[in-house]
Order: sequence, then structure tokens, then C-alpha cells
Amino acid sequence: MSLKKHSVCIRVPKVFDWVTRQIDLPTISFREPELSNLFSCTQTPTPAVDLCTFLANFPNFSSQCRVLEDSLFTQEVFQSGGRSEVEVSLGDGNDITLEKVKVLAKGLLEVDILDQNGNVICTSDPIEFATIQTFYLCAPEGTVVESFISHGECDSEIVCTGTFDQLDISLTFCLDVHVIADVKLEVEAAYCKPRKELPVADVICKTDKFPPQCPLVFPGKH
Repeated sequence: MSLKKHSVCIRVPKVFDWVTRQIDLPTISFREPELSNLFSCTQTPTPAVDLCTFLANFPNFSSQCRVLEDSLFTQEVFQSGGRSEVEVSLGDGNDITLEKVKVLAKGLLEVDILDQNGNVICTSDPIEFATIQTFYLCAPEGTVVESFISHGECDSEIVCTGTFDQLDISLTFCLDVHVIADVKLEVEAAYCKPRKELPVADVICKTDKFPPQCPLVFPGKH
């Protein structure tokens, strides 16, 4: 049964602008004595004075970096006087007025050091990373900026040469930024109603035990 349509007013979030940016953070580095203080390691086979002295007992060690997902945080950085307007030239020769928006993205990561069998022998304290990115968006007054980190890659490298000991961490992630505001729209629609539930039965025995006949042919009319 078709339902009668009529005009209704609904409130929905409208997307005014949406961009995704790949962010390559500057390399995060640690050297002695900060390097050794950063890690907690097992004290087997022997206690060590510093990290690289300890790792000399594991010649085939490796490191891996992991981002702590629960620590990820993003928000708009509010500017004194609000978002400033900027004239931007488009590729087709037209000019448009956009708003300057700043977004903070930060979080924590940890570095594990593994022996040749893949066992964790050292783990770093949580390491903070943060960046403020500037965007030029269609973000007029009354809109809200929502952002989130959608994807990321983290890599770490520990260098122990005896004269130069250092940990380098590289981090790349994608920052999605949406500009939204609730708007009211008039649309033609009909109210939905719940459907009736269908009767369900677990039928095992078939009631039609014989194949269908052709009564017009046989036995027919004699």
C-alpha cells in the first residue's frame, strides 16, 4: 500500500566543506642520556648502564612503533577575533572567500624493542606528538569544525654505533576535517509505519505428498 506524501520539515547536518590532508611530522629523535631513560628493559642477561650497552646482547634486535589509538585527539584551535577571511583564487580564475581554520592533532605512541625471536625486551614510555595545521575552508559563522585522524603509519629506528646512539621516529597520518552545521530542509515524504511480522514456523513434514496432476487431461470428462 502506497503512503500519501506531503511536505515535511527535517533538520539534518549539512557538510559545507571537507578536506583530507596527509601530514608528515618532523622526525622525533632521542639521544643519551634521554634515550636510556626513555625505555624500561628486562635486565637479562646482565644489567646495563645504557640502552645500547644492553642491546649489544641482542645483535639482531629490531624496533617497532605503535600509536595508542585511545590517545588520539583533534579539535579546532579558536583564534582571537574568530576565523579570519581570506580571498583565494581558484584554478578557473574565479576568486572565493574562505575562512582560516587551525586544527590541533595530537596523541601518544610507544616504541617496542624486540629480540630476533620477536619477543619484546624493551618498551618506551608514552611519547607525545602534536601538530597544529592551518586550513582554508568554507567555514562561515555558525558552522562547526569536526576532525579526526583516519589513518596513520609509524616507523622507528635505533642506531647504536658506540659513538652515536639515537632513536628516530617518523610518523605520517591522514587528518580529515569537516565543516558542518544543522540546516532545516523541506522535503516531500510520507511517514513510515512498521510492517507486520510474518508468521514463522519450522515446517519439517510436507503436506503435498503427491505430484500435481493435470485434471483437464486426465481423468478429464467422460
